[in-house]
Amino acid sequence: MLATICIKNLRLRTFIGFNDEEKIKKQDVIVNISLRYDATVAAESDSVDDACNYKVLTKQIISLVEEKSFDLLETMAADIIKLISKADKVLQATVEIDKPHALRFADSVSLTMDYKP
Repeated sequence: MLATICIKNLRLRTFIGFNDEEKIKKQDVIVNISLRYDATVAAESDSVDDACNYKVLTKQIISLVEEKSFDLLETMAADIIKLISKADKVLQATVEIDKPHALRFADSVSLTMDYKP
């Protein structure tokens, strides 16, 4: 049984961008993550030890994004994907990052990156 865990609208603040102002002022980013894993054992055992522990993974992602600075959304997404790929139960993942107000006439700019080993 393949399961999908969706972490929706994780709102974080980080240094993102390559302009001078962006390097000294934290900005909001919104991270959406979709994780696929085999939930067969977890569904039978009803044990968190057999499941993909999204709470632990989310805390790691928060630390990564908030403690680092990035010039590009691509780098941030790749770093999150690298972190997710180390989780032993994750088979696939998609990360989407929105940077609100990046363009004058748009709500946000977003980038999506996939992980499929």
